[in-house]
Amino acid sequence: MDVKLKQCFIAVDDHDKALAFYRDVLGLEVRNDVAFENMRWVTLGSPLQPDVEIVLEPPGANPDASPADRQAMAELLAKGMLRGVIFTTEDCDALFERVRESGADVLQEPTDQPYGVRDCAFRDPAGNQLRFLQRPAG
Repeated sequence: MDVKLKQCFIAVDDHDKALAFYRDVLGLEVRNDVAFENMRWVTLGSPLQPDVEIVLEPPGANPDASPADRQAMAELLAKGMLRGVIFTTEDCDALFERVRESGADVLQEPTDQPYGVRDCAFRDPAGNQLRFLQRPAG
């Protein structure tokens, strides 16, 4: 079976702030920017992974979501309770410095984990948790 990841979704409350972070700080490329029915979706990806995309979407973008569900999603996003994604990097420490210098909220400085990776964590401008891990050499 040849199952591969194509897209993952991250809820954001301000696409322009999110773009400044994901594009300008992390270096992801914008692949699509779509406005539809008072909503906006921005698709980004790493030049190193042309088949994988991250879609920045409004909280509660599901067309079947009720107004109460949309409000609940917005409140969870504001609290930082929605999960983000885990990225890999060749140099966790260099990435940490770059992201920290951008003013991102630091959750964890680079740490060697007992399960064999070195990682760090931040919140994006919307409050989503992002982890960056470096696999051991070898």
